[in-house]
Amino acid sequence: MKAVNFVAALAASTVVAGSARADEGLWTFDNFPAAKVRAAYGVEITPAWLDRVRGASARLSIGCSSSVVSAEGLLLTNDHCVSDCAQALSPKAQDYAKAGFLAAMTRDERTCPGMQADILLQIVDVTPRMQAAGAGLTGEALVQARNAVGGSLEQAACGADRKLHCEVVDFYQGGRYQLYKYREYTDVRLVFSPGDQAAFFGGDPDNFNFPRYDLDCAFLRLYDDGQPAPTPAHLDWNPASPVTGQPVFVAGNPGGTFRQQTISQLQTQLDVMLPLDMAEFSELRGRMIRFAEESPANARAVDEPLMDLENDYKVTVGRLAALDDAEFMAAKRADEADLRARATAKLGPTLGDPWADMAAAQKAAAALYTPYRQLERAGEQSQLFGYARDLVRAAEDRQRPSGERMPRYSDTQLATVEKQVLDPAPVEPGLEQLILEFWLSKSRELLTADDPDTRLLLGDDSPETLSARLVSGTKLGDPAVRKALWDGGMAAIEASDDPMIKLMLRIDPAARRVRRDYEDKVEGPAARAAEAIAKARFAVLGESVYPDGTFTLRLSYGRIDGWSWLGRTVAPFTRFAGLYARATGQAPFDLDPRWIAARPRLNPDTVFNLATTNDIIGGNSGSPLLNAKGEVIGTAFDGNILSLGGDYGYDGRVNRAVAVSTAAITEALLKVYGAEALARELTGE
Repeated sequence: MKAVNFVAALAASTVVAGSARADEGLWTFDNFPAAKVRAAYGVEITPAWLDRVRGASARLSIGCSSSVVSAEGLLLTNDHCVSDCAQALSPKAQDYAKAGFLAAMTRDERTCPGMQADILLQIVDVTPRMQAAGAGLTGEALVQARNAVGGSLEQAACGADRKLHCEVVDFYQGGRYQLYKYREYTDVRLVFSPGDQAAFFGGDPDNFNFPRYDLDCAFLRLYDDGQPAPTPAHLDWNPASPVTGQPVFVAGNPGGTFRQQTISQLQTQLDVMLPLDMAEFSELRGRMIRFAEESPANARAVDEPLMDLENDYKVTVGRLAALDDAEFMAAKRADEADLRARATAKLGPTLGDPWADMAAAQKAAAALYTPYRQLERAGEQSQLFGYARDLVRAAEDRQRPSGERMPRYSDTQLATVEKQVLDPAPVEPGLEQLILEFWLSKSRELLTADDPDTRLLLGDDSPETLSARLVSGTKLGDPAVRKALWDGGMAAIEASDDPMIKLMLRIDPAARRVRRDYEDKVEGPAARAAEAIAKARFAVLGESVYPDGTFTLRLSYGRIDGWSWLGRTVAPFTRFAGLYARATGQAPFDLDPRWIAARPRLNPDTVFNLATTNDIIGGNSGSPLLNAKGEVIGTAFDGNILSLGGDYGYDGRVNRAVAVSTAAITEALLKVYGAEALARELTGE
């Protein structure tokens, strides 16, 4: 299909009719619509059911979800969630991301650098404390006051216990604040990965499409004090084949969505933010492809980052398509006008006009976003620069009381940052130089060559010269060097002659300045306006609405079902036989040799991938797909192409989640990978 037709059709599909919202919702576990599910599907979701699923759902620090599926801390997630770990653990002579990985025994399981897993223990409402924080304040002062109170609440709840993690979460655009308390596991080890060829069969052409034939699953294990963590309250594994129409549930951590944002906020995304992302992803993708073509070593180094980038590019296409569709935006405007009218009638003059206040903040965002993006966000794509930023900022902020620091460096977050900085991880110099050069050149282009901040970034150097000198001269790839700088604090940082540290010291005052400016003129006023709009929404709709995604644990419900679109009906299942029919022998439709060898042993009718009506979004990758009993029957790994507008709305007629079935995983472990011990652990046999 031509791109222009795809975009138009995709946008049209995001116009949501009321009846098409039946299975919509990223529901929190303390406000799940059990009565609605009972009426729709005849399934009773009890508090005990919710507690069991909550206690066995794990959020991964890499932006994915997972579930505990054995009594010895075994986690089920997606292969694409562990591919960076697999690549980091690979010896020079072998690429685990490509070939896969299987630990024959627990002593062979390998720690994933920088990865942590959180299991939600408790939810506490802290709305009064947070909304009272900074009463009468605006702008940067409001942001800082709320950060300080949030940090103190986190500290009071978790203290110095490094096995706990607490965070205050903003729901309903400031309408609710809740303290989420987690059991945190800092030792997470790789157990099994099938490798990209099986997990990402079809490559980028098949990404966000269906039918699919991907074994996009992987297993990790939680460790506690050097031993596999005991997890008796795990979810049961059900390897039976799923059935069309079967009620299903997804427990995971959807990332940020924008369904409750105002028209002015969405317009800022359409006019300012998304075009920048689109242009950057497109150009960087081209540079990475060229880099990969230069040598096999380059191709291996860039494989996983390129896969992630191509995924982000498609997501951005979907977002732009939704917001650029006149009918979709007209429906959004009508919804907003209805809410404003009903809220004004109910609340009267006390409401004010927070929508106008939000629009004013968006005008400031349009003016300030580019320097904020280039100085405060873009450079973090570089692993080495990310180390430098955390080392410099943590050293400086640790000299202040916790409440006066950036939230990332508060006492409750420092342990996480320390692990991310100090864990050993390989660094690819050629790829680092490409990313740094791209960031510096785009900053010069977007800020202009004569801008003082551009001069601060580059001095008299070109992006090419400076990036080469930074990468060749830095020692931050060595964990021992990073540890010495971390432990030495600001004195060690200021005494360092490392060029990456010196660059960060040079630009950090300007980066902090643009951050403060953005907080003062955009984030602070937007937070105040959003809080008022949230109160208006509660006054009109009560607790019947769910909050936007915040990468916190949610539960969605739905059924196994296909869809019809443009005169074509798509069945909800693919089977093993279809994998072999689809294989061409040419990338990305070439089969892993292990699957070729195993073909005579496999049941061709085994359900491989399946589509469901569950409302999911980025961050749900690795989420367990559950049946009515709360048993694991699959793991979600994607959505169809029509779900790419899901950041802004859900259409149950055509939006589908895509999962790999436990039936396929179990059979593949036994007959393709020879992982009998792992299969026995899952099935309890």
